[in-house]
Amino acid sequence: MANRRLVYGVDDRPPFPIMILAGFQHVLTLFGATTLVPLIFGPAMGMDTTQIGFFISCVYFAMGVATLIQTHPKLGSGLPIVQGSSFSFIPPIMTIIAAFKDAGPAAVMGHIGGALVVGGAALAVIGYTRLVSVIRKFVTPIVIGPTIMAIGFSLAPTAIQFNAAKYWPVSLLVVVCIFAFSLISRRKYLNIFAILSSIVIAYLVCLFGTMAGIFPDGHAAHVSLAGIASAPWFRVTGFLPWGGLSFDALSIGAVTAGFFAVMIESIGDYHSCSYVSNLPDPDAATISRGIGAEGLNCVLAGFFGAIGTTSYTENIGLIGLTGVASRWVVRTGAILLIVMSFIGKLSALIATIPSPVIGGAYIALFGIIGALGIQVLLRADMNSQRNVLIVGFAFLMAMGLPGWVEANKDAFLILGIPGEVLWAILKTPMAVAGLCAAFWDSIVPGTPEERGIKA
Repeated sequence: MANRRLVYGVDDRPPFPIMILAGFQHVLTLFGATTLVPLIFGPAMGMDTTQIGFFISCVYFAMGVATLIQTHPKLGSGLPIVQGSSFSFIPPIMTIIAAFKDAGPAAVMGHIGGALVVGGAALAVIGYTRLVSVIRKFVTPIVIGPTIMAIGFSLAPTAIQFNAAKYWPVSLLVVVCIFAFSLISRRKYLNIFAILSSIVIAYLVCLFGTMAGIFPDGHAAHVSLAGIASAPWFRVTGFLPWGGLSFDALSIGAVTAGFFAVMIESIGDYHSCSYVSNLPDPDAATISRGIGAEGLNCVLAGFFGAIGTTSYTENIGLIGLTGVASRWVVRTGAILLIVMSFIGKLSALIATIPSPVIGGAYIALFGIIGALGIQVLLRADMNSQRNVLIVGFAFLMAMGLPGWVEANKDAFLILGIPGEVLWAILKTPMAVAGLCAAFWDSIVPGTPEERGIKA
């Protein structure tokens, strides 16, 4: 069991104001990535501004419901783990968009929804019937560690190139505040709200800079409030908001890659979340319920007009920074997400946060994710040459192979659906790390102690 400082444990219920603020901090942490994914898909489908806004509301609602299910001790893992839009589904869904874009956004969403329902149902069966226990035998710390490292460190371009580097002064302000509030300050509430406080301070700097004319329209730190005025106060996304679902082999086959990566990623996340929450390693029942819940959540996401969902490693990093591991806080954040899906102006307000502010938070959080993978590796014998070679090979392949695979996409696509599935899997760093590590860890002899598992 980890020996870490916690302000609130998993079963603790903080005072109501703290639950609201700490829950909102989780919303802010997942906001960038959860919003970014529909912002990638919407324009690619040809959605207009109104449709994209509605799409984001669908995603918020689905992710809020998914988090409530995952944090339920009987339906899900019961861990304080947030569910959000999965980056693992980006390559396969982009394949679906390319194939059906000419039919219009609603038709594309029908194919995406159908694929999520079928794939999610299969994942739910694997989880709830405990078939995942068979897979878990091959998922040791030697496999989980490089997978988590690949998740965190492969997100460096998202944190830096696409967000922080757009205006470094604001991004570095966020980083400095996070270090000061979480590590230097000895004040309890500054520790708890380190991320939220840092984002608010940087946002106010951007807002006042915009009002003073320092950050004109078009500047990365500019805050535009125009979208708030035009956004509706109330809207309901509902059931099958884009129309009926469509089921086809291409879409289902492509999304298989996303589910494969999600399963490995989530098993690692359950271990990381248990570690930062001062809990023992998750047992087979906990992992089975967690994977089952992720499948169920993807089914619901398909019906709610959203996209694939998975556990969010950056929010696990938030627990590590703040020492708040309360399940009640995470569930409060989920309810806030659902409320945000109904209140258009509230979502529009959060959408005004400039990308350099989000990038500064990501620099800290994604780094923690990668470091959590290193912590997982310490459960195995890293003085073993066997383990050093396996981990080094897996991590190097995760950093290098996806770029080559993406550059040679046509060579995979000529193989048809199997080629599309293989391309999507090998283009995902965490999937490459998990596959490479699992392969060598399974065939190279090693003692249970050496591999970091119980005999």
